[in-house]
Amino acid sequence: MFGFFERKRLIKKGLASPKLRRRRTNSEVLNSLETGLLTKALIFVAFCTGLGSMIFYGPQPQPTEKFLIAMLIFLTALAQLWVNHPNSFASNSRTVLMFGTMLAHLALTKFALVLTRNGTIPWQFGALVVPYAFAPLVLSVLLGKNQGLYAATFVSLWGWLLVIGGNASVYRGFDAIYLVMSLICGFIAVFITFQVRRRSRLIRAGIFVGLATWVLAIAFGLITVPWELGLGIDWQTIGYQSLAAIGTGIFTAMIVGGALPILEHAFRVTTEISWLETADLNHPLLRRLTIEAPGTYHHSLVVANLAEAAAEAIGANATMCRACAYFHDIGKLVKPEYFTENMRAGRNPHDDLAPTMSALIIIAHVKEGIDLALKHKLNQRIIDIIQEHHGTSLVSYFFKRALQQQDDARAGGKIMNIREEDIPEVREESFRYGGPKPQTRESGIISLADAVESASRSLEKPTPVRIEQLINDIIENRILDRQLDECPISLKELRVIAESFAFTLQNMLHSRVAYPSTSSSASTAAATRGAGAAEAARAPENAPPVSAA
Repeated sequence: MFGFFERKRLIKKGLASPKLRRRRTNSEVLNSLETGLLTKALIFVAFCTGLGSMIFYGPQPQPTEKFLIAMLIFLTALAQLWVNHPNSFASNSRTVLMFGTMLAHLALTKFALVLTRNGTIPWQFGALVVPYAFAPLVLSVLLGKNQGLYAATFVSLWGWLLVIGGNASVYRGFDAIYLVMSLICGFIAVFITFQVRRRSRLIRAGIFVGLATWVLAIAFGLITVPWELGLGIDWQTIGYQSLAAIGTGIFTAMIVGGALPILEHAFRVTTEISWLETADLNHPLLRRLTIEAPGTYHHSLVVANLAEAAAEAIGANATMCRACAYFHDIGKLVKPEYFTENMRAGRNPHDDLAPTMSALIIIAHVKEGIDLALKHKLNQRIIDIIQEHHGTSLVSYFFKRALQQQDDARAGGKIMNIREEDIPEVREESFRYGGPKPQTRESGIISLADAVESASRSLEKPTPVRIEQLINDIIENRILDRQLDECPISLKELRVIAESFAFTLQNMLHSRVAYPSTSSSASTAAATRGAGAAEAARAPENAPPVSAA
């Protein structure tokens, strides 16, 4: 509170800026909710309570035994989540998303069974209107194929407990049939939605799930029940059953597609679809880059190409890398003329500045980028990569320039009898970025791609050997400077990333065939002089020459 009034007083005196930089707020309450063990325990208790209420609801044979089996399956699911998906287990929001989605899937299954039992849904359609692919679809698109397979397995086991002894008595052995149909349909939904980049893929997944349900229903005799009972072939009923089987799959996919934006916003999860929407080059910040800092814009496009190819090579999120690379240098919009790619020929504004001031301007583009990203409400992962893409690396050019000036001052000080303690000391910390270091594979890839692209501009003759040497030197320097210590990239993956960078850069920087000069052949010039004179008479003054290419 007192700091607020003190700042107001300094602003009135002109000793402080009225602008307030935007900062990310880190709430201790939210952090405790995200990682607290008590919150996690409450989540699991709520899930078990909901599952138990579904098991005990309605006339059920041996519900207590079913509930005990469900708890054993729950312990297995918990162990599986802890071992194979530690990141999801550590995040309470991810845990809520996973178990909440599976509980909703089971509730829809129970609802379909109850409606069939009381006759609201004809018994011929009871097994065909169950949304077998709901939880696998949601978690596969939001969290990945592994979580989708996890959901498909355990909702099938828990759903099997709900089916045993319920309304399925009209279908002989339906409990086993349900388990097989649920597993197969869930796995198909996951495999079809691997790396969904368009919402139409969800509808396609729904069609495939519906067709799988229909084929399995025919294989297990669920659709041909009237014929088996000797009542004749009722083609109308078979048609309605087929429509119900396929339509349920499509309707489930439509519901998932509509719920995705809500779930993404609520649980702060970004899908491939959203990353593609974020990477729209018509975003206001990117359009500003094209006008105010065209060199930075072109640099960002090349970094995006490098990062996307490298991410695909090691199995990281390539779409996220492209989107984040577009925005990683938006902070240069504040002072674009101080960065090399935007400088005009013959003018370097750093010539009039001290090295410490130049380094301060260069380093500040990270904070300015975070400020712009928060103002435009960009994705949190983009903000993280803006902050991490330089890590705590050294602005080496201005640091060396400051050391040189210090040495010159000491040499001159001996002549002028200036004491050495009066010469300001050059501190390396003043020339390092604030960090943090890259925390994810995608952040590490963009950090390396940014450095490689910037350094590749200085290559006079970009031969394959020189490009590979440049890339290897940059990666080696980053390792020695411990900039990659906090991101989970292995040495093997670094080698794959280096090969990907080399391949992409060689294609970008390849040399072209030198075209012969138009003045090299006197006979050709004489032969075309007559036609050229007529064209020149009609051409505007100072018109650019036509390129031979």
